[in-house]
Parts: sequence; structure tokens; C-alpha cells
Amino acid sequence: MTIKRKTNKRQWAVVIENFEAFLIAITILTLTPGLDTALVLRNSSRGGFSDGATTSLGICLGLFVHASFSAIGISAILAQSAQLFNAVKMVGAAYLIWLGVTTLRSVWQGQLGSVNVGAQHRQLKLSRSLREGFLSNVLNPKTAVFYLAFLPQFINPEGSALWQSMLMASIHFVIAMVWQCGLAGVLNSAKNLLKSAKFMRRMEATTGAVLVGLGVKLMVEE
Repeated sequence: MTIKRKTNKRQWAVVIENFEAFLIAITILTLTPGLDTALVLRNSSRGGFSDGATTSLGICLGLFVHASFSAIGISAILAQSAQLFNAVKMVGAAYLIWLGVTTLRSVWQGQLGSVNVGAQHRQLKLSRSLREGFLSNVLNPKTAVFYLAFLPQFINPEGSALWQSMLMASIHFVIAMVWQCGLAGVLNSAKNLLKSAKFMRRMEATTGAVLVGLGVKLMVEE
């Protein structure tokens, strides 16, 4: 029994292999513009820094879902089954297109987000932003397959795969939150300075179009 306990402790204490390489790679990938960036900018232009930061929180919480799936092997189904991959791919793409179309419709109808909203409206908006960020990340099969292919390169076989995956997802969480909240803060400052409804319409229209484009690209891509 004593030997078994020592072995378990050692498994949980194992450090990520090639940690420096992992840190550099995950930082570069986080800074690369993509769906997460577009969604954070879109919601920041809609409701200010708190809206963008809450969206970022939802996105980053989704990382732990993918890390769990990668650790227990569920993501392997996405990589090996074309039918299941396409099913999840279509659901995620449809959700992105829906977000983009909703944004474009709001711009068309003149419904712009405002930072100066009541407490109840703000609470509902932040709840929606958290849900949008979380679902956009969880329903993206590319993130699942990426985690499946990326994380095992840095997992030490002598330790717990689940623990190491959660640790790497936590590091990714911190980097992504800092970067995306920084983007939301910059955009919010610019919005407060400009106070331009025309600029906001263009910003929301642009990010809405980007979301639709990303959804269509994900849907038709092999």
C-alpha cells in the first residue's frame, strides 16, 4: 500500500514535458486572430468591457471541456469518425452563422449596444455573453481536434494525463483571458472616446460579417 501511495503522489507531481515550448506555442496560437477574437470584439462593441470580458470568460471555460475530452479520449472520435466530425462541425458552424446574422440584423434595425444600461439589463446581457462565448468554443470541432493533437505532445506518460491536460488548459485560460480582456479594454476606451454611432454600426457589421464568414468557412472546409 505504501508503494502505491508514493507512486500516485509521483504521478500527480510530474511536470509538463517541454514546458517552455508549450508556453511559447500556446501564446502564439492565442494571439493569432480567429473566432475568439472576433466574438470578443463583437460583444465589446455591443456592451462595453464587461460584455467582452464575460464573453472571454465563457470562451476560456470551454477550454476545460476540450481538455477533459482530450484526456479521456472522447476527442479521438472526432478525429477518427468523419460522420461525427461533420455533425459537430455543422452544429458549430450553424451557431457561428446565427451569431453573425443576429449581429447584422441588430445593426440593420439600429439596435446598438450601450454601456450605460440598467442593472437588470446588464445582468441579462452578461449572462448571454457568457453563454455565447462558452457555446462558440465548445461547439468548435477544430478546438477539440487541436487539443487532441496538441496536448499529448507535452504530456509526461509517467504522470496523470487528466491532471496535466487540466494544467495546460489552465495556462491557456490565463493567457487567453489576459489577451482577450486587453482587446475588450482597448476597444471600450476607443468607443468611449469616439462616441460615434456610425463607427459602432460599422464595427458590429464588420464583426457580424466575420462571424458569418468563419461559420461558412468551417461548414464547407474539409
